[in-house]
Amino acid sequence: MGQVIYLNERRSERSRSYVLTQPLFFFDVSCPLSYLTAERIERKLGEVEWVPVDGASLHATAPDRAGEKPHREAHLSWLRTRADSCARALRLPLVWPDRFPGAARPAQRASAFACEIGAGAAFALAASRLAFCGGFDLDDPETLAEAAAAAGVPLEECLSAAGEAWRDEELEANAELLRSHGISELPAIRIGDQWFEGEAGLLAAGALITGPAPDQRRIAPV
Repeated sequence: MGQVIYLNERRSERSRSYVLTQPLFFFDVSCPLSYLTAERIERKLGEVEWVPVDGASLHATAPDRAGEKPHREAHLSWLRTRADSCARALRLPLVWPDRFPGAARPAQRASAFACEIGAGAAFALAASRLAFCGGFDLDDPETLAEAAAAAGVPLEECLSAAGEAWRDEELEANAELLRSHGISELPAIRIGDQWFEGEAGLLAAGALITGPAPDQRRIAPV
């Protein structure tokens, strides 16, 4: 599990020899919808590669349906309402941290490091559970330390990565990759050349892998 950050993917896509061998799961450890999907994704899709994204960067430039830049407060209100509704439907716990949305950069950088060493899934799940099951702030070093311990990520390296500003470029590049494929909401899933957006995309991605039900003629990916 875990994985490479696809900074040069656009160049790779120009080559017909580029092949994705397993689904990619694009997530933001500070995103509640990413958390709700992360809890189920490997049961639905099997092993996936976890790719961290700066969700704030993605949303800051994504247009709304009317073509206008969405207002931040309106987006946060929608996000809370949507996440609460999904959590109830899935019967999963959802507790909002007191400072949501808080400063997520340290946690995003730490999750990028965890993905590099193959512990992306374990770290992301541990950190998001601390945030959205326990209400802990992801910008607190103690929260990151707890997530690192739970995921088996070396503590000193994890906390060091949380302060490495150069990782921001990678996180933002992954957001740009999503925008280039028409994705405006997290989480996102890629299977081959098919893209799926939002928490509802997990069902469509699962259907693509397992095959449609007898009464299901088409899947509508992004």
